[in-house]
Amino acid sequence: MKNGVKMLDIAKKLGVSVVTVSNALAGRDGVSAELRQKICDTADEMGYRPSNTKSNKKKPLLSKAGSNIGILTSERFVGPKGTFYWELTALISNKLSAMNVSTLYECISAESEKNGTLPNMVTEHKVDGVIVIGQIHRSYTRAISQIDLPLIFVDFYDNRFNVDSVNSDSYHGGYVLTDYLVEMGHTKIGFFGKINATSSINDRFLGYMKCLIENHLDYRPDWTISDRNDRGILYDKIDFPEEMPTAFVCNSDETAFRVINALKSKGVRVPEDISVVGYDNYTVSNICIPTITTIEVNLDKMAAASVGLIMRKLENPGYSGGRRIISGSLIVKDSVLDLRSRNSHE
Repeated sequence: MKNGVKMLDIAKKLGVSVVTVSNALAGRDGVSAELRQKICDTADEMGYRPSNTKSNKKKPLLSKAGSNIGILTSERFVGPKGTFYWELTALISNKLSAMNVSTLYECISAESEKNGTLPNMVTEHKVDGVIVIGQIHRSYTRAISQIDLPLIFVDFYDNRFNVDSVNSDSYHGGYVLTDYLVEMGHTKIGFFGKINATSSINDRFLGYMKCLIENHLDYRPDWTISDRNDRGILYDKIDFPEEMPTAFVCNSDETAFRVINALKSKGVRVPEDISVVGYDNYTVSNICIPTITTIEVNLDKMAAASVGLIMRKLENPGYSGGRRIISGSLIVKDSVLDLRSRNSHE
């Protein structure tokens, strides 16, 4: 611009993001009336003039380097170092840092999630984009999806809202786990997980169901057992059906670990009496006795895809990357008994 004043100059003077300045000057939503007026007044004082270029090509509103990205996670997924979401968050943050992009982390309280209360990092205009890691309540999804900032979801999606996301291939993973059990001679297979708690659990259940149908195996509703309450908090006590299957597909390694311990407390041996498989292949799958056969989620690829997507949206806020799926792989360990020889003698 001829007078040399840019949106970045206005943003620096007011201590806000370039995206916020752009939204205010363009009259878009996501900026309070008070802040919008302050930005407009400052622009006038500094002599800012919009570009008169005749090009129809939309230019990036901000440079990637020096941006701030907010990372949000529901408090029910916040765990100790080494858990799935902790590792995924750390990987994303490190990859952003390597690009000279800062991250701000905020935990969504149960009350804020239920009421759809936006985080301080958004309401106080501290970030240029937002990454939400892990399933959130639909009311919160509705609220966060209306912010005028680059936004992506990681490890979940909601078909009611057009928000770009990065997910592991949970549907295929659920199928592969169940199919491995079938291959090992199991025909009575149950599922552990609250089906509608998250999009990932739902997809893993659907993969499990597809495998049962393809192999002409019976689906027993009493063998689909919830592992958590409506808030997503895992139950302390696990209730088993009176008649047991020979194997359980669990929606996560953590649930598989709990199921194995609960079976042991009842005097049931794993895998000699009942086989158990999990999902994620993080720390708990290796410290469990027996070690848990599982699907390994490629966290590094998920993190790289998430960072690539949010940076693309920072460069071009109108960009839509859709839903990106990251494939996993079956990791065979010690928690499944091969029944094929037993079945051949029956």
